[in-house]
Amino acid sequence: MPRRTIARVLLRAVLLGALPLSAAAVEIRFQPVADGVYAAIGETGPRTPANGGLNANVGLVVTPEGAVLIDSGPSAQVAQAIAAAVRQVTAQPVRWVIDTGDQDHRWLGNGFFATRGAAVIAHADARADMNDRGNDELQTLRTEVGATAMEGTVPTLATRWLHDGDERLVLGGVVFEFRHRGGAHTPGDMLVWLPQRHVLFSGDIVFVDRMLGVLPVSNTKRWLASFDALEALQPRVIVPGHGGVTDLAAAKADTQALLIALRSRMKAAVDQGVELEDAVKRFDARPFLHLRNAAELLPGNVSRTYLEIERE
Repeated sequence: MPRRTIARVLLRAVLLGALPLSAAAVEIRFQPVADGVYAAIGETGPRTPANGGLNANVGLVVTPEGAVLIDSGPSAQVAQAIAAAVRQVTAQPVRWVIDTGDQDHRWLGNGFFATRGAAVIAHADARADMNDRGNDELQTLRTEVGATAMEGTVPTLATRWLHDGDERLVLGGVVFEFRHRGGAHTPGDMLVWLPQRHVLFSGDIVFVDRMLGVLPVSNTKRWLASFDALEALQPRVIVPGHGGVTDLAAAKADTQALLIALRSRMKAAVDQGVELEDAVKRFDARPFLHLRNAAELLPGNVSRTYLEIERE
């Protein structure tokens, strides 16, 4: 048997084998948001052993030809729990998985579904970051949620890569439109728009209820361009990457307004020659302190935005 075939067989055996029962402890429930469209709302706090590392939202679209899962969770065990939650909604198998971005909770569960025959779709701009950070994310999760909870998790890339800024696929008779503007929270972040339902899955382009995070791989300029693409769609319902199901007004208040404030004030600081430490201290955070995790995330958000603008 060729080595590549042996490797595939072994990987399938690992992922199809019995996973530790801790997956069952992660409670995942899909709630309806439109006809045939569902969302499981994750916690807005940190990754913990209790949530298995799933502190983000997951989407589900049921079609006559199979289920479409939007984001696969941070591990094989959480993916198993997601699959069990899907079965509470529909008998349709998960035939497609869409990764809205390249942070751990968006894609590290891919392998669980891929070995069960699902096609995995992501934007090509996510690929390099997945390759670069996938194993690091896995190691970090082992520390945060426990090594046992991550058993069986193998970073698994998409089987279909999208390359354009605007793309359209018909999956199971349902139209899915994708918008990518060069990334946001992560390089591969993209919008998933269901024009027939007027529902938008934003991935990490929208945070509500809790503060967004500017990472070393984030790009706030492109993030705002992504938000402009979102606003142009005028969705009735937004399933954000983090926080409860929401609308455009709340998304603008909790995400767009903060990004605009970060960029405008840090540009002024850079232009005026204000040192980074002073720029962080001077940032007026009062309009955003009601958001969860604000105190811990704001200093990093401000400093990384400053450094980004300094490079522009």
